[in-house]
Amino acid sequence: MARQRAAWWVWVVGMLALSGCASTPAPDTGHFVARSVTVEGRESRYQVFVPRDAQAQRGTLPVVLFLHGSGERGSDGKRQTHAGLGPHLREHARDFPALVVLPQAPKDEEWSGINNRIALAALDATMAEFGADPARQYLTGMSMGGYGSWNIALDNPTRFAAIVPVCGAVLAPHAVRASLFVESVAAEADPYAAIAARLNTTPIWMFHGAQDDVVLPEDDRRLKAAFDHAGAADVRYTEYPQGNHNAWDATYADPAMWAWLFAQRR
Repeated sequence: MARQRAAWWVWVVGMLALSGCASTPAPDTGHFVARSVTVEGRESRYQVFVPRDAQAQRGTLPVVLFLHGSGERGSDGKRQTHAGLGPHLREHARDFPALVVLPQAPKDEEWSGINNRIALAALDATMAEFGADPARQYLTGMSMGGYGSWNIALDNPTRFAAIVPVCGAVLAPHAVRASLFVESVAAEADPYAAIAARLNTTPIWMFHGAQDDVVLPEDDRRLKAAFDHAGAADVRYTEYPQGNHNAWDATYADPAMWAWLFAQRR
């Protein structure tokens, strides 16, 4: 009887150990974790994608700050993972090699002002928690987030090793969205030349769909011409001939873009 009782306890302990393992994320798979940050009295929830073996790579991990588009605004702290870079990360959870910070702008607000300061605070907190390499900070955003990429980069011209604005622009796309524009060059006679002058040493790769009827590609074309005129060392522009507003799926699925991005260092 004593032996049977002992064998039963061994079985119970083994089952508990197995159930505990089943509830823990697989150590060889990247995953999202939820975090929050408070800036100027406003609490904001955000997500962090943590790559596999992150602990073993402390101090060397690249980190990407991703700014979502208009459709992902809110306060749930999750919607920003459902379009753009988030689906790509889920598809490549086992092999994506970088931390990714995904903040969320509130409903009916833009990537400007306090929302940009919150995004940077989330980036700072992620770098401290997971040990990112400060020389390998990257910035990307889509649509509204493409505008936000310019806003944040212009306010922090020496921080990011490279930026990838996707289907963004400089001027407001439509009269009904007059609040969406690149703020720090709004008063300039030539905002395109002003951006090129301030960021001409930053590696940049812009992407846009030629058939985009939501944010027209004309601003990105003018930006590329302005950077070329300024003698920028590495500013690229890819326009998908048949692409409409959704240029992000093709961009984030492009291995050449990621190889270029992660090769950049400050």
